[in-house]
Amino acid sequence: MKALVIYDSAYGNTEKIAQAIAAGLGVSARVELLHVSKLSPGRLPGADLLVVGSPTQRFRPTLPITGLLKALPPKSLAGVQAAAFDTRLALDDIQGSALRFIVKSGGYAAKPIAERLRKAGARLAAPPEGFLVRDTEGPLLDGEIERAGHWARSLLAAR
Repeated sequence: MKALVIYDSAYGNTEKIAQAIAAGLGVSARVELLHVSKLSPGRLPGADLLVVGSPTQRFRPTLPITGLLKALPPKSLAGVQAAAFDTRLALDDIQGSALRFIVKSGGYAAKPIAERLRKAGARLAAPPEGFLVRDTEGPLLDGEIERAGHWARSLLAAR
């Protein structure tokens, strides 16, 4: 099985999660880990499992991830399993109930990533997943790297 992990990262936290996911998948798959700037939509077909991740910025994925996913033709990922992840602030770490409500209502990057993958014909191997950072620039909360590896292995079990 070939797995492809694509990510964007603003402060290095999403990259660390992507690396942990790639390592977790590597237990029984050939894995390629790529920053979004290193590929084009035409490169996506051919992977049996596609995992895409982004930091959450303004309730959405970064512009490079969004652009890549919008460029995918309909049904171009037919037969591919996919999963989406993001990095995000923990709701408990957000100061102020009004801001916490806005963030909770606005959403996170993983859900729109998953929706774009599904629209391109992929079958989702798991619900969208979020990994937590302590502040806008991080660091990741304790245990999140290990959790990412476990999540990746659960994607293999879903195949």
